[in-house]
Amino acid sequence: MEYVYMVQQALVWIITIFWIYQFIISICSLVKLKEKPILEEKVNRFMAIIPAHNEESVIGPLVRSLREQRYPKEYFDIFVIADNCTDKTAEIAEREGAIIYKRFDEENKTKGHALKWFLDKKIEENVDYDAFCIFDADNIVDENFLKAMNKKLCQGEEVVQGYRDIKNPTDSWVSAGYAIFYWTMNRFYHLARYNVGLSPLINGTGFMVKFDVIKPDGWNTNTLTEDIEFSLKRIIKGKKLGWATDAIVYDEQPVGFKQSWKQRTRWTVGHIQCLEEYTKPLATAIKEHKTLMNFDGLLYLIGTLPMFVLTLILLGINFIIFIGNGMTALDLVVNCLRYFIPTFFFPIFTALLIMKLDKKPIKCMLKGLICYPLFLASWLVINFKCLFKRDTSWDKIDHVRNVNIKEASIK
Repeated sequence: MEYVYMVQQALVWIITIFWIYQFIISICSLVKLKEKPILEEKVNRFMAIIPAHNEESVIGPLVRSLREQRYPKEYFDIFVIADNCTDKTAEIAEREGAIIYKRFDEENKTKGHALKWFLDKKIEENVDYDAFCIFDADNIVDENFLKAMNKKLCQGEEVVQGYRDIKNPTDSWVSAGYAIFYWTMNRFYHLARYNVGLSPLINGTGFMVKFDVIKPDGWNTNTLTEDIEFSLKRIIKGKKLGWATDAIVYDEQPVGFKQSWKQRTRWTVGHIQCLEEYTKPLATAIKEHKTLMNFDGLLYLIGTLPMFVLTLILLGINFIIFIGNGMTALDLVVNCLRYFIPTFFFPIFTALLIMKLDKKPIKCMLKGLICYPLFLASWLVINFKCLFKRDTSWDKIDHVRNVNIKEASIK
């Protein structure tokens, strides 16, 4: 039993130190830092790239929002990759002013494959663009997005994530859960790390990449979470990613629990793939570059599933000690609550703080706030399931929320 106590205390210290570190970094999001200086005044040329598979119901508003950017029209083009489409996605996008690339490949249908196919063509053509921005077909984009990203390029940034907001946060408790999660990540992960000199991460959509970055090797990702994989590859090379709070993109999230379950399962499997592929390279990069940024990237990778597994083991050890009469029932309950309360209920108060700071609507989000612990708990169940059974198939999420930029930006 003495050995069991030693393992228990070791796990308590590991988990506690991990979360203290995360808390300290998060506080840095509350500090407003001086803007980076402009290194070169320039109007850069952009490609706005939209991979789309059967998105006729939402592609129109996205292309219009891009066409209406407050940025010189001759300095950006809108490209839609009509990926295995059997509907009117291409026709609608072309009518709205996009340049269409049709792709048919039934064996490689993911977003990562579509991007590789398109960008390989542009690299081969040696096109005259300074950078490209990636959007999902269900997005709508704030009119100042390209202007904000151009500023980041002029400040010397090469890869920058924009602010990912939600265009349907009040549709259901599920979409509200996504909104609260992304608002939390925007401030307490991405902004906090950008402020303290660490690296944010690419977050699926609404991000910018300097074209020169991918010219040598193309867009090469192999996992189901190509955004995280691309971010980790940059961090391994010792390259920080940037963050642009004022480059806003609005994203549609699932309303139903079944769709949400499938989507988050895919994300978790992709995270496991990244964990298997990049843990060792990140650990090597820490030794090579000797920076906190590389260590922070490793902590991100091990901070979801490995930390979840360690917590489960710790809870299991507590039950073993209780069964062996080394702990009272009250001590067992207290020890369990020590992890359940921060995991499921503390995030509600964190969300309220963020919504107050970022001027998000609170009254209409009350149902989502109350159900947020359920949203987080379901994600833990997904994580547990994926430890034993991993579905690597790609399932399309149906997007139907056809709103314009003015409707989405109302607070």
